[in-house]
Amino acid sequence: MLDNNITTEKKKLTVGLRTIITILAIVIVIVGIVFVLRLVGKSQLSKAIAGERNVDVGESSTALSENQILYKGKVYQLNEDLISVLVMGIDTETVDAVGEQSWKADGTVNNGGQADTLFLTVINPHTKEISFVAINRNTMADVDVWDDEGNYTGVVTQQISLQHGYGDGGVESCERQVKAVSRMLFNIPINSYAAISMDGVPKLNDAIGGVDVTVLDDIVYPEYNMNLHTGENVTLKGKTAYWYVRLRNENAFNSNQLRLDRQKQYLKAFINKAKEKSLSDIRIALDLYKTMGEYMVTDIDLSTFTYMATEYLNYDFDLDNIYTLEGETINGTQFEEFYMDEDAAEEMIVNLFYEEVK
Repeated sequence: MLDNNITTEKKKLTVGLRTIITILAIVIVIVGIVFVLRLVGKSQLSKAIAGERNVDVGESSTALSENQILYKGKVYQLNEDLISVLVMGIDTETVDAVGEQSWKADGTVNNGGQADTLFLTVINPHTKEISFVAINRNTMADVDVWDDEGNYTGVVTQQISLQHGYGDGGVESCERQVKAVSRMLFNIPINSYAAISMDGVPKLNDAIGGVDVTVLDDIVYPEYNMNLHTGENVTLKGKTAYWYVRLRNENAFNSNQLRLDRQKQYLKAFINKAKEKSLSDIRIALDLYKTMGEYMVTDIDLSTFTYMATEYLNYDFDLDNIYTLEGETINGTQFEEFYMDEDAAEEMIVNLFYEEVK
């Protein structure tokens, strides 16, 4: 009888031990997969897909080391550990709700979809900070143009948002937009891109339970069920979030800058809430990536995203880290045109991409 009890206890111990070993094996495999994904993701992010290490800012000199510049009497070194990602909000409609239209130099409709929103994300491992450069969609810049037959016709000065349209609406458009933004900002290196259809905003917004904002300017469009007024505290849900970042006040001059301010505000609120939720459960970040996949064209694969989600969630981000290109808006022959202040933009690039050599 005693032997039977001992045998039973041994069996229980064996089963329990097997269960523990199995669980440990699963954990080790999961950790191993995440580790491998992180390594692969980090390697992929380190490669620039546009721009150069020799950025066209400051002064060069034979007395300086590689990737160093002289700017305002001081020596700066390019921070080669920086990661920059161009985030694009794509409007695929040829004519949108507020009368904006994509167009080519020959006047034909540009069907690739315009980059209605442009943010350059700059991730600095040295300071553990994430910064954003908000790019006015109407910034006049060199844009590569193709005709309707796909023949390259040269460079034309147009709104930077139109570059995305000169392509297939997918990878080709994204790569051309990245190249144009890099060229406009002194050939800065850009490592990756993510183009998200504006149609995906409601689903992404609601995936984190909505976004709280204080309304920055009046947005009254009864046809879109929008009746928001300056100073109101609201939780944006569904289509309300979409129209908040999309619509602009047609009666106000420099209306796109007012909309850009709302987009900056929304971006900060969305990121902080998504970050807070993801820190408590990393699966939320992965679910967001999956949700975005339905509306996104990107070269950030699962391994790269896993690296970014596990590495950068603890980095600092606040409104002070959102930069806006300085410049002047004028009424052009067809639409508003924004002309970037070259000197101010150069100073911003030096501050973000370089470190002073002490």
